[in-house]
This record gives sequence, structure tokens and C-alpha cells, in this order.
Amino acid sequence: MAHGATILDADGLRLTAAEKDLFREVDPFGFILFARNIDTADQVRALCADFRDAVGRDCLITIDQEGGRVQRLRPPLARDWSAPLEFVEQAGAQAERALYLRYRLIAQELHALGIDSNCAPVGDLVTPQTHPFLRNRCYGSEVATVVRLARAVAQAHLDGGVLPVLKHMPGHGRATADSHKDLPHVEAPLATLQAQDFSVFQQLNDLPLGMTAHLVYEALDDLPATISAKVMQMIRQEIGFDGLIMTDDISMKALAGTDPEKTADSVAAGCDLVLYCNAPLEARRAVAEAAGVMSEAASQRAAAAMAQRQAPKALDTAAADAELCALMGAKVHEGQ
Repeated sequence: MAHGATILDADGLRLTAAEKDLFREVDPFGFILFARNIDTADQVRALCADFRDAVGRDCLITIDQEGGRVQRLRPPLARDWSAPLEFVEQAGAQAERALYLRYRLIAQELHALGIDSNCAPVGDLVTPQTHPFLRNRCYGSEVATVVRLARAVAQAHLDGGVLPVLKHMPGHGRATADSHKDLPHVEAPLATLQAQDFSVFQQLNDLPLGMTAHLVYEALDDLPATISAKVMQMIRQEIGFDGLIMTDDISMKALAGTDPEKTADSVAAGCDLVLYCNAPLEARRAVAEAAGVMSEAASQRAAAAMAQRQAPKALDTAAADAELCALMGAKVHEGQ
């Protein structure tokens, strides 16, 4: 059975009766959590159960838990981390192992609450023009470094029973504007993009899920990547990413048109799923209707992605914390 081609959210700490009815009707592939959805551990677990009960299956539930300013879970529910780039710079030569331990601990926290996906790693390259909204969320400026560190982050999630979402495909680091508010344009030549930005994602093309970038690559198309069939085809064929691709949140201001129009354009371009957040109930219904059900190809990619969702490997939390502090030479997080 094909599920709805959306990932949706909830207004509050538990689903309302109207939300339950909507989700039962439109059957979104999965859901995403925000800070407004989080209070206590029992409450988060109950909300995750609400989502799964509404659609009648063990669906994907994701979150943004990068660290720094982009983390929905905070103490006492979860550790509080510095921004990824600051963490990498502090770790120095030990960054790969340190990032693995950091995100293995994050994955453990998520899984214990019923959350089985995280919108990380970030594969975007830091450039001199990277906008501040993104810059310290990245892992570095060199292709080989970012690939190595993003791979460690992804493996940490998989080992913790949590599916990673690689973002922002095919590379957001050259954006000089915040795509939450404006549409960035990237003027770099195609050869430069292929050798640098796109190369990161090509070397990570075996990961189960990816997220698009809302920006225009002028060397490829005059449409934003999320709604560009040319860019989506390039991601599939040249980058070789055959995982499940979701849009970045289509309510962001980078995309023009109504939300149902943006939804239809994203699906037509080749996105498997539409991520839609922070909207009234009827707007969520309209987007779900515009998205329709997942294509056969998308459903196959979804099945392959979900097959990588495994039981967590054993983790000695105290030992992982101690090793991480030793690697970093200091305490690196605020406790749960």
C-alpha cells in the first residue's frame, strides 16, 4: 500500500481529535517533531505513539537534533551540545571519533523517546560566503573532511537505531541568503560545483534518506532545486543518490506560490516526500491532497530506507561520555 507523500507535524504535546482524523485519512509517510511538541519523556513517547496509532503502523518520526541552535530536545531530556562546526574545531584531529560519539549519544536519546530518525548529517561545505544561518551547522570546508565526518555522523545514527537524513542536497554552502526567508542563488560554475559541493553528496550517495536545498544553481536551472526536474535528475543520475528524498520544509519563503502549488511542483520534479511544517490543520490537509500518494519508485526507496532501521547496538553510555570528554579535553555537553 502506498502511503501519503508527506511528512507532517502536530500543533502541540498530544494529537487533537481533528489531527488524528486527518492523519488517519491522508496517511502521511511520517512525522517531524518541534520544540512545541516536547515536554517530558513520557509525553514525547505518548505523542510518538499517537502518530503511529493514527496511521496504523510503525511510521518514521524525525526531528532536527544537530546541536547548537538547531536542537529540539534540551536538558533535562537530552544533552545540550555546541554547534557542530565549533565542536569539530575543538576536537581537531579527533573530530571523526568525537562526532561519532556525540551523535551516538544523541541517537540513544532519540530512540529512547520513540524517535527513529534525525535530520543530520549536514553535507554542506563551508565557504567564505556561507550564510550565518548555516555556517556553524557544517563540518568543514574540504570535501574529504566533510565526507569523512558526515559518514561518522550517519554511522552513529544507524548504530543507534536511528535513520539519518543527509542534507541539504546537492549542497547549500554557497548560499548567501537564508532560505527560510529568501531564495538564494548560486552562481558558481558547474565544474566547481561538481568537484566540490556535489562531490560530497556523491560520496555519501548510499545513505537511506536525503533532504533537498531550496536554492537556485544557475549553472543547472533557473528553478530552485526542490522544484527543478533538472536538479533532481542530476541528484539521481550524476550524484547517484537512490535513497528516499524529502523536500526541505516547503513553507519556507524561498519557494514562491501557494503551499499546494509548491507541493505539486516538488513531486513533479522528482521529490519522493514533501516536508510541511508549522501550518494550520486545513493547510496540512491541502498539502497532503496536493502531494497524493507515493509513487511506486518512492515506495520502493522508502522500503529500502526503513529496512536500515535496526535495533540499536549496545552502548555503554558512561564510557562513551568519558571517552568523548577525554578526546575533547573538557566537558562537552550539559547533562540530561
